[in-house]
Amino acid sequence: MATERTAVNPWTWSAELGFNQGEVVSGHTRTLYCSGQTAMSDEGKPQHEGDMAAQLALSIDNLEAVLAGAGMSLTNLVRLNVYTTDVDALFPHYGVLASRLGAAGVAPTTTMLGVTRLAIPGQLIELEGTAVA
Repeated sequence: MATERTAVNPWTWSAELGFNQGEVVSGHTRTLYCSGQTAMSDEGKPQHEGDMAAQLALSIDNLEAVLAGAGMSLTNLVRLNVYTTDVDALFPHYGVLASRLGAAGVAPTTTMLGVTRLAIPGQLIELEGTAVA
């Protein structure tokens, strides 16, 4: 059975910003829960200290790598949590994430939270996702 996704948007403003208020997912057979992905190298070393744009791009790349490891892609993403140490600094670069999701044809339910710090010093953003196939 093919996975079917139905957006739930009582208001139109969220879809215009690239996310749905809710999604009903049916027919899926596998669910992947991804740990938070940050700007870490393949060797586990923090990258791009102080550079929000570069950290965001690498965090998305790392999330895509986890998805690919499960035979999935951003297309399968139904939930995305965005944690950042500086919401104001993230907003000018948020279009990078929105365009990658848009190119995949998805608008996953999303929550953005400002946090005091992330687990690895110097990291500014962390992406945590749930995907279904």
